[in-house]
Amino acid sequence: MTVATWAPAEYEDAARAEIDRMADAVRASDLAARVPSCPDWNVAELVAHVGRIHRWAARMVRDRASERLDPRSFDLELPADATDARAYGEWLAAGGDLLGDAFAATDPDADVWSWGADQHARFWSRRMLHETCVHRVDADLACGQETTVDARIAADGIGELLANIPTARYFRPRVAELRGEGESIALRSRDRDEGWHIRLRADGFEWEPVVASGATVTVTAPTETLLLVLYGRRPATATDLEGDDALLARWLEASKL
Repeated sequence: MTVATWAPAEYEDAARAEIDRMADAVRASDLAARVPSCPDWNVAELVAHVGRIHRWAARMVRDRASERLDPRSFDLELPADATDARAYGEWLAAGGDLLGDAFAATDPDADVWSWGADQHARFWSRRMLHETCVHRVDADLACGQETTVDARIAADGIGELLANIPTARYFRPRVAELRGEGESIALRSRDRDEGWHIRLRADGFEWEPVVASGATVTVTAPTETLLLVLYGRRPATATDLEGDDALLARWLEASKL
């Protein structure tokens, strides 16, 4: 299942809002601070990663790329002073401008390479929303700020992640381990009438957006928490678990993107 649930313009606007929100957090940050949810990075390295992804996606969309461009080939033009938080925030926001320009100039249904199942420009507006949202949470945590994710964004993010995991094998080979003999994981939102049911098969997994019962393990939490647990930004203990928690642990470890 790969179909997005929002219009492309909604994804574009929501992505822009998340970029601006992250840029605001960065402007008030200590760029040398470690990012607790990505401990190999400090804030400056986090911003460089996210800004590179924005510029890469913008180039892919703008050029209607038919194959993967190498993001390492781009001149990022990072601010010269790696301690200047305001300049880093402005640089991050500028990447949002590039994305916005690329989306505005491109038909969402145009063919564009992606690492996901949806090989159209519209893939990138949805992906940039959720890529930025999760890393904006990282920035908030590094800055010691309270962090929240809109429940509607979180719900779409769960579906987007589940749809894209199978095609992430080329850069995350462990997703090939997401298989089984009929075991299932039920994700249940506490604040929305929504759920996601994952069933492991011998050749991989399938999922559907339903509130399921009788799963091998059932995970219940606010939608925001479910999303952040799936992305490793919250521990599974932040949820209510019923059933085989070892199955959930196996899923979370093998599905890391």
